[in-house]
Amino acid sequence: MSTTAISAADVNKLRQMTGAGMMDCRKALTETNGDFEAAIDWLRKKGQKVAALRGDREAKEGVVLAKTTADNKAGIVICVSCETDFVSKNADFVAFAQSIADAAIANNVKSAEELNEVQINGAKVADLINDKLAAIGEKIEVSKFERIEAPYVASYIHGANRMGVLVGLTNEADEAGKDVAMQIAAMNPLAVDETSIPADVIAREKDIAIEMVKAEGKPAEMAEKIAMGKLNKFFKDNTLMAQAFVKDGNKSVAEYLKSVHADLKVTEFKRVALG
Repeated sequence: MSTTAISAADVNKLRQMTGAGMMDCRKALTETNGDFEAAIDWLRKKGQKVAALRGDREAKEGVVLAKTTADNKAGIVICVSCETDFVSKNADFVAFAQSIADAAIANNVKSAEELNEVQINGAKVADLINDKLAAIGEKIEVSKFERIEAPYVASYIHGANRMGVLVGLTNEADEAGKDVAMQIAAMNPLAVDETSIPADVIAREKDIAIEMVKAEGKPAEMAEKIAMGKLNKFFKDNTLMAQAFVKDGNKSVAEYLKSVHADLKVTEFKRVALG
């Protein structure tokens, strides 16, 4: 039992993260000594339908932009974050973020740290951000920077600069690239395929599945088999290639790509979204 005081703010935070009920969230935090990640696992083991953790909830407000080089061999997606939607929707702020994205592409930037040193009209990006902060009075930063290189890179911006996606493909495929980028935006996969999911994540999902089966009162000898079925469903729901294609639910994404070109595959993807 927890000796850590669980505050109403903690309970609300877990509710926001999971969608679970208030009492369930308080119980989960109490049982796990206030450890949020362990509390999420506790809820899932008790049968709560909680989404798998994802790492794209970074900034509450800002502008997300995805852009590729002219030859589509590389692409970047950045989030220039701020504190309020009043600023993020301002045309001058959007143009400011666009100038940073343009500079990242023009200078072949490979990291946020490198981007801060790039110059725009004789001034470093880091200094321009500080100037903008002083003028607006809100914390502003390049809070997220991702880059992809591939034989062909497609980009997609969704929802008035609130989400950006990059997709690396093995062959040039403009329309298919956009389709897959929209799939990633809508379905938020964890990885390209099951081989891309870290072993510790798979072990965690299997453990949760086994505990769920036991909680349902199934015989122990059946637990492993049923858990593997649940794990396969996890792969189908959370890996891009196995997901049902949003434009044609009778095909998986892998099958859709094969229908476009026999050798067309996704090498990697990046998805950045405002929280």
